[in-house]
Amino acid sequence: MEVMYPRCAGLDVHKDSVVACVRVQEGPSALHKVETFGTTTKDLLALADWLGEHACTHVAMEATGVYWKPVWHVLDESFELVLANAMHVKNVPGRKTDVNDATWIADLLAHGLIRASFVPPTPIQDMRTLMRTRKQLVRERAQHVQRLQKTLEDANIKVASVVSDITGKSGRAILRALIQGETDPAQLLAVTTGRLRSDQATLTESLRGRVRAPHRFLLRLHLEQVENIEKAMDSVDQEVGALLEPFRAKVARLVTMPGISDVAAQVIVSEIGVDMSRFPTAGHLISWAGLCPRNDESAGKRRSTRLRQGAPWLKATLVQAAWSAVRTKNTYLQAQFLRLKSRRGPKKAVLAVAASMLTSAYHMLRDDVDYRDLGPDYFTRTDKTKVASRLVRRLQDLGYAVELKAA
Repeated sequence: MEVMYPRCAGLDVHKDSVVACVRVQEGPSALHKVETFGTTTKDLLALADWLGEHACTHVAMEATGVYWKPVWHVLDESFELVLANAMHVKNVPGRKTDVNDATWIADLLAHGLIRASFVPPTPIQDMRTLMRTRKQLVRERAQHVQRLQKTLEDANIKVASVVSDITGKSGRAILRALIQGETDPAQLLAVTTGRLRSDQATLTESLRGRVRAPHRFLLRLHLEQVENIEKAMDSVDQEVGALLEPFRAKVARLVTMPGISDVAAQVIVSEIGVDMSRFPTAGHLISWAGLCPRNDESAGKRRSTRLRQGAPWLKATLVQAAWSAVRTKNTYLQAQFLRLKSRRGPKKAVLAVAASMLTSAYHMLRDDVDYRDLGPDYFTRTDKTKVASRLVRRLQDLGYAVELKAA
């Protein structure tokens, strides 16, 4: 087999150690040298010097949790790095040791058998970390809001039945009054903004309950947690705004697409970056994101078409944006959703819309162009014969004889 990189190295990265194997091709045989280093900054710099002494040009490592990142940052300036998916470089079972793993990675790299994972530049990595942290904070806030509602239900206070958001202005005013010991429904209504839609009698009965001291303690605890998380989210947004400055024009272009908010555009940029040369086509990006059916075929039979895990942070945001986009009237995305929904169901239809949105984002970032909607009649314009045949079959199913004439 052809050797593509005669001087390369494979790293088996752990929490406290890195096992490095240098592979040097000398004639028909290859020489392997193995050393073990620590993971402190001093040890990683020693690893870089050791690899430099052997004139390595390429270095490969597995994506092991978060432990590969410090190694990557230290070696990135001096070597061509390759990050491998651990599922793609598994060794033969029963022969697993740290030395064997490092040697195996080095051999695969030398023959060009490792598909490099996408690792964005450092500024994009920093922005990605912040946006993922923000997503986690949003989830934590939602959990505390649900616990607030659970406590209110336990006290038979039906605030969630008459207030759309219990953490809104009126909802928080009621919560604070309950925490301070107020139980009179009339007094609880007096602290609201007066814009609640339900009638006075319904509001009064909804706020009549049995609030005990443990309920007040839990309400105070969870409300404070919600407010602290909101402050943390504001801090993250400010930090993201500073990192976003070089990419603000790209984010502004993505917002022109239906369903894409400022936060969704920031997530897209933080997950895929702005340099689309890493993905040869939009199809490669969709496959990387896990928005297309997997290939699982044997003996001429397709065994599964389930989606791969792909990029879960990006996929979740795109699906959420797709649900928003399909509610925008007179758009191509809504027409695509309605066209597929009747045959494939709403879940598969919205995934197809998410893939279309990612395709549009790919071309918008690559070509620096704004979003241009194809129109709700795109499918009718592209294939009138197919549409006419479908409508004729539908009328025939209803018991009508149809004869078509050109207008």
